[in-house]
Amino acid sequence: MELIEMQSNITHRNKESSQVPSSKKELHVKYHWLKIWGPGLIVMLADTDAGCLITAAQSGTQWGYTMLLPQFLLIPILYMVQEMTVRLGIVTRKGHGELIRENFGTGWAWLSAGTLAVSAIGALLTEFVGVAGVGELFGISKWITVPLATILLVGIAFCGSYRRVEKIGVTIGLAELAFLIAVIMIRPNISQMAQGLVTIPWRHSSYIYLLAANIGAVIMPWMIFYQQGAVVDKNLITIEIPQERRDTLVGTFITQGIMLIFVIAFASTVGNKTNTTSLNTVGDLANSLVPFIGETAANLLIGASILGGALVAALVVALAGTWGITEVLNWKHSLNEPGKLQV
Repeated sequence: MELIEMQSNITHRNKESSQVPSSKKELHVKYHWLKIWGPGLIVMLADTDAGCLITAAQSGTQWGYTMLLPQFLLIPILYMVQEMTVRLGIVTRKGHGELIRENFGTGWAWLSAGTLAVSAIGALLTEFVGVAGVGELFGISKWITVPLATILLVGIAFCGSYRRVEKIGVTIGLAELAFLIAVIMIRPNISQMAQGLVTIPWRHSSYIYLLAANIGAVIMPWMIFYQQGAVVDKNLITIEIPQERRDTLVGTFITQGIMLIFVIAFASTVGNKTNTTSLNTVGDLANSLVPFIGETAANLLIGASILGGALVAALVVALAGTWGITEVLNWKHSLNEPGKLQV
């Protein structure tokens, strides 16, 4: 049945291509990748959520530029895991939960769904705490920001098609790149950065502990469930695997680039002070940068980055959790048919 559906998708796309005028066909082929890209970008932008960005800030504050090299080393690991979900989803036309159920039984499927649910709930709590923290930077109560964020996310999820959800999610997530402006304003010392890249204090237990936190923040269960479900919902076919790999690779560099930006910014500012305060909240991050870039810039740049990461992560986590559980229950899911579950 899946083979017939896949052949139907290929035939439909070939038919669409044949109907395109020759003058536009080259343009259609040239920019076809824009229709394929998305699952990798959105899941990677969600990877640098509110919790991850705070971890990156703590890393730069406590261990300076010595935390840069681990961020680079995590790039191939993250790509390898997510690229595998691309191939699994496109070739089998099945989500991660469905594959576990069919190949290992319902017991293992429910175990995976249980761990997914736990990680998803924890992640959602973190994201909404981040949203509340951003609101408080501007004097807005959490009783206003959290409900508004919830309504926004539900509205996006039910907007009628997967591609529309993806476009909105990627746009929101790209707000994380706003923090690059902070690094430009701070002007970090390049020679100190180079020295930090080759200095790894392995013997310090606190460094190892924070390194483990960075590794744990890179790959999470909901990322695997989401991207595999996304390529299925987007109806990608096998000849589009190379483009989706590129999508995932670019997303990997973007997410780790954002982590690097945060490490650099806090290493070159707060990390250079002898007495540093703990950075556990959004307010702590913004306040620590005020002496270096000013209150307005600190609030705006931290706020945009954390809010973008928190919202796109909450969207991805919620969808991943829903998809994973419905797959274990053997219910078909699709954002292209909002409100409908087909058993």
